[in-house]
Amino acid sequence: MTSNLRVTIWNEFRHEREMKEVAEIYPDGIHNTLAKVLGEAGGMEVRTATLDEPEHGLPADVLDSTDVLLWWGHAAHDEVKDEVVARVQQRVLDGMGLIVLHSGHFSKIFRRLMGTSCDLKWRETNDHERLWVVAPGHPITEGLGEYIDIAHEEMYGEHFDIPAPDTLVLVSWFSGGEIFRSGCCFNRGRGKIFYFRPGHETLPTYHHTQVQRVIINATRWAAPTPGAARVFGNVKALEPGH
Repeated sequence: MTSNLRVTIWNEFRHEREMKEVAEIYPDGIHNTLAKVLGEAGGMEVRTATLDEPEHGLPADVLDSTDVLLWWGHAAHDEVKDEVVARVQQRVLDGMGLIVLHSGHFSKIFRRLMGTSCDLKWRETNDHERLWVVAPGHPITEGLGEYIDIAHEEMYGEHFDIPAPDTLVLVSWFSGGEIFRSGCCFNRGRGKIFYFRPGHETLPTYHHTQVQRVIINATRWAAPTPGAARVFGNVKALEPGH
């Protein structure tokens, strides 16, 4: 019997408590909205963690028992302790998957793993967003059509200061004329990372069924996979005389 995928959803959980317009859309927090989506998808054991919990809800035992970590942050990136960031980074290098959502592009963990500023253009005027599937054979795009339409979203525009993705899955067009690399896959160590752009807190994007489909697919894709053992350090020669 195949064991369930162990998923942890991390969220700042600040906007939902401080802004009425966000609380009306996500009354239990973005993390619990996504937990319900993934739980109903099947094959996953889902738990949540938030910024104001001890160790931000991510002590070593939680991370050690997490196969895929989802991360939503925005207003309090600098409050995340560096020791927790280092702990998450090491787990990714060891094989834990990481899904970074929307404004998580500026999180300490994403910038550390990318090695760049991860900066971009942005505009809050509720643009129409169309996400085009540019890798139709990729597991993250399973069940999608050619594109996803989102009636109202915050605009992110190029240049997006990230390394070239190992695989680019989705590209956004906005009604203001901008484009953006909105679905980006990376490999770091043994871990898989997916950055997914949509998800502004004052808009109901995470209630959109196709956005939910991408997150479900990405979580499954990012799961650790068995592979050859990694060997580092000084080693003896395999051939005699060396």
